[in-house]
Amino acid sequence: MMSMPDSDSEDELPPGWEMQANDDGVVCYVNQQNKTTQWTHPRTGRSKRIAGELPLHWERYYDEQSKRYMFLNKETQQRTNIDPRLAFAVEDPTLNVSKVRQRFDSCSTALQVLHGKDLHGRLALITGANCGIGYETARSLAMHGCEIIFACRNIAAANEAIERIAVERPAARSRCRAVSLDLSSMHSVKQCVETVKADVHHIDYLILNAGVFALPHTKTTDGLETTFQVSHLSHFYLTTQLESLFDHNTRIVVLSSESHRFANLPANNLTLQHLSPPKEKFWSMMAYNNAKLCNVLFAHELAERWKQRGISVFSVHPGNMVSTQLSRNYWFYRFLFAFVRPFTKSLQQAAATSVYCATAHELTGLSGMYFNNCFFCEPSKLSKSAGLQQQLWELSEQLIKDIMEQQTS
Repeated sequence: MMSMPDSDSEDELPPGWEMQANDDGVVCYVNQQNKTTQWTHPRTGRSKRIAGELPLHWERYYDEQSKRYMFLNKETQQRTNIDPRLAFAVEDPTLNVSKVRQRFDSCSTALQVLHGKDLHGRLALITGANCGIGYETARSLAMHGCEIIFACRNIAAANEAIERIAVERPAARSRCRAVSLDLSSMHSVKQCVETVKADVHHIDYLILNAGVFALPHTKTTDGLETTFQVSHLSHFYLTTQLESLFDHNTRIVVLSSESHRFANLPANNLTLQHLSPPKEKFWSMMAYNNAKLCNVLFAHELAERWKQRGISVFSVHPGNMVSTQLSRNYWFYRFLFAFVRPFTKSLQQAAATSVYCATAHELTGLSGMYFNNCFFCEPSKLSKSAGLQQQLWELSEQLIKDIMEQQTS
């Protein structure tokens, strides 16, 4: 790459350069000073292309007088020889994560990540989308045209969330709907799957957002410790049951946490007692850490098992002690979360990494990675254990089989 004048953005073209696109949508860069062209960006060294239909009101036509293709905005009558889609050209994806350029960081918001994206025709299913990070994720995607299924335990709260989005973007009301999903009940998960399958034929983004934190020792209707079932096992069941709605265009995002680094699951001989401990061996914080480790293990194993189908799976850390309803179960954590609130991410910032992993073009073809602050980072050593990933998968399958057999007997 050549030496270039300083710029606040490496995407900004240097003086004298302009972008053009050929008929195949490949972007080239023209230096008007020395009349040279090249296929890579003069600052980043990356190639780009345009895709999709022309923006609303624009059409392309051949001008006989200039002997070139032109673009006309039928509403404003503006004419130009520059393809309006160039403003939203995207870098060609890479199969090497080390070559993915970091475009966002801890300060970025979900709406900044989505700037310029048109998600009309895409569908996302988000668990726990009625509040907190899940709501901001749903709201941001809906603002850009995405259809959203709010998979929530509290249907009234989900519908209220949809109405709040509709106040900002009235057209979003028809694109959003709520489906009942109680993650503490496998029967509810099964009903949710049946409802979704009867209504849609494809899911573009599955965002496993819901979770619980700092619960006292409680058991679900299925007889398992609540933190484990809600945060991992029910999401595992939901995902595998929706498999027929996924294809190579699907992204699956699993919300984990940096807390997964402090889990104490054994690398070998994983048992139900480790995942769903009895009351005398239960500590809410460790239960949360272990559930978050399960999220990363699940994402890794799912990516491995479905890689031949081209389905991308990512696990993400949204941020530390973000002010959500997650801390509602214990007064100490409510106090602590409130105290650190000025120093933590906003909900929009916390939703950014989920939205980035779901929609970023440069992640096409990549899978099985852990993201923090909209960029890849190494998860814990334990989470990368192939043996533990397989043990968790097999144990999860067996638990679900046992539960479903009990319900039909």
